[in-house]
Amino acid sequence: MTPTDHGEVSATILGLHHVLIAMPRGAEAAAVGFYAGVLGIPEVGKPDHLAGRGGCWFEIGAIQIHLGVEDDFRPAAKAHPALLVSDLGELRLRLEAVGMPVMADEPLPGFERIYTQDPFGNRLEFLEAT
Repeated sequence: MTPTDHGEVSATILGLHHVLIAMPRGAEAAAVGFYAGVLGIPEVGKPDHLAGRGGCWFEIGAIQIHLGVEDDFRPAAKAHPALLVSDLGELRLRLEAVGMPVMADEPLPGFERIYTQDPFGNRLEFLEAT
């Protein structure tokens, strides 16, 4: 089978379960302060068998963001999750109020958008439908 010859596929992708973003070891307080405090995504407990690895998980509705410890951590400067928001202007003000960088970008059809970085330098995109 070649990469373009997919043949018959019986497994269907149903959705996205979570996004994992890397973080440095021991920085959970900064992660909780930003993702729960600034973005308003509540922290949820990790399963007991994963808790010893460090990191933290956040969830709001069907959106799950997992932050996992990476010992040789390097921030994701290009790769990023894109999160839909209901009030991009208010989020921009919240980010600026806590000193987070906010970068505007060309709108996508039907969306206004901005980028920021989490406390570890990972890129995050936020979009609001127009």
